[in-house]
Amino acid sequence: MPADTSEAPLPIQLAAGLYITATPIGNLGDVTARALAVLRAADIIACEDTRITGRLLDRYGIETRLIPYHEHNAAKMRPVLLERLAAGGRVALVSDAGTPLISDPGYRLVREAREAGIAVFPVPGPSAVMAALSAAGLPTDRFLFAGFLPPRSTARRAALAEFVALKATLVFFESAQRLAETLADMAEVLGARDAVVCRELTKLFEEFRRGALADLAVTYAAEGPPKGEVVIVLGPPEGEAASDEDVDQLLREALVRAGPSEAARDVAAATGRPRRDLYRRALALGPRG
Repeated sequence: MPADTSEAPLPIQLAAGLYITATPIGNLGDVTARALAVLRAADIIACEDTRITGRLLDRYGIETRLIPYHEHNAAKMRPVLLERLAAGGRVALVSDAGTPLISDPGYRLVREAREAGIAVFPVPGPSAVMAALSAAGLPTDRFLFAGFLPPRSTARRAALAEFVALKATLVFFESAQRLAETLADMAEVLGARDAVVCRELTKLFEEFRRGALADLAVTYAAEGPPKGEVVIVLGPPEGEAASDEDVDQLLREALVRAGPSEAARDVAAATGRPRRDLYRRALALGPRG
């Protein structure tokens, strides 16, 4: 595709320092005018994958030199970048998509630059986290971005347990291959919650699928892994959190008419407590409490 120069930003004079520059998460048209100006004026651009960032530069006719900076070479390249910055260089840091430092190792470079007295400038723009939140239709007054969960179920459930009592919307990145398993673990640990699976944000086949966690887990298990990048947004637990005493009383009442598994299911639906924990508690209480 030829370079898009119809709205090329005017050249700017950059002060020496490190520029944390957001780039599009999918649609190349989402890049900001300031980001293009910074990328054009920088001495070098440190990026995760030169091929991916190269496509953005080609689109806008930018010829700034790219150097790779990612988790596998960060320890080696960080001193090189810091040396250049200390000598008065102008370095733009970008990720493959979105805002740098969100689930990538860039924070170490920023920290060491600041410790060395080097100026660090944010150049804000696209973010998969904010894009998902803005269109998911779940509460946004309080949210937590939790990044990627562990790939194995046992560790993933342990990580999810930390969020059970948190009254906030939760945002996760996830591999499409693990989506169904992760949703099932979320339903088991976090209880009944509204959820939105956001896929291919800003791209041609962008999709938002909303439903109950357990229902979405079943759907994706049946359909198989979807294509593209995935962001999962979970609504906060609904209503006031039930006390342990209240939960025990609900379990006792449920155990009068049902077995431990059914009782745990019903109380989980009523309280949002994890069904697995309620099942263990139901076994301990027994039919007579």
